[in-house]
Amino acid sequence: MKINTISRLLLGIATFLLAACNKDNDNFLYQEQVLPITIKGYNATKEQLMVKVDTIVLPTALGMEGSFTQFEAFTFKGDQRTVKLNISEKSTGKLVLEKEFKKEDEAATLSFLYMDGKVSDMPEKPAVAPDKISLIYMFMPNVTNYSEPVDIVVGKYFVTPKVFEEITRIKNVKPNEFSQTTTISTFSTARQDYNGVMTSVSFQARIYKAGTNTPYVDGTAYTWSDISTTAPKPASSAPSSKLYIFSELPTGSSMRFATRLDY
Repeated sequence: MKINTISRLLLGIATFLLAACNKDNDNFLYQEQVLPITIKGYNATKEQLMVKVDTIVLPTALGMEGSFTQFEAFTFKGDQRTVKLNISEKSTGKLVLEKEFKKEDEAATLSFLYMDGKVSDMPEKPAVAPDKISLIYMFMPNVTNYSEPVDIVVGKYFVTPKVFEEITRIKNVKPNEFSQTTTISTFSTARQDYNGVMTSVSFQARIYKAGTNTPYVDGTAYTWSDISTTAPKPASSAPSSKLYIFSELPTGSSMRFATRLDY
């Protein structure tokens, strides 16, 4: 009888402890939730960038003068509902950006460009597709200070007849802002026939006053060369997906451009 009584007592204690453990597990699952965080973009400065999530400074900095992709995870505990992510310059401590995420977010993504001490959204480049060229531009008219929207016109220039053949046009691109994406088919620039004449061909990206075929430098102290003035562009015969940031860098009175970012 005593053995049965002790057995029943031990069974009761075990059942109680098991229930308590299950309850604690339920509380644990309820209280803790993991938020995956993706940080990506391009740092065009010479400053490494430190990432802080809540009170934790991440050990790996975002590198200088290059693209970055970093994956992290934050665990919400107890009744915490939000978390702040801060990014700052490593050497100066200057705050670059701050973002708050919620516990309800299934995943968090932060994509940005840091250049000239300023932060802007980083557009997502299309994946490279067979026989296609995708282009995104940001035009920085830092010499002329041109402030009106422009059209960036992509096409072929046939040298001997001096003909520019438009392939596509990105309309109303505002200075210092990213354009929409344009996509064209790859093509050859080998010497070819144009109306019965063999001619050299070049791939060009021209910048016109919006809604016109007039170079945006018209009316300024600078000229546009049909042969040598062009916005940056990739090889015409190879598939690619490119994001360019470029600024003005004239040679004498002839307008030229400097590529700030080829990404």
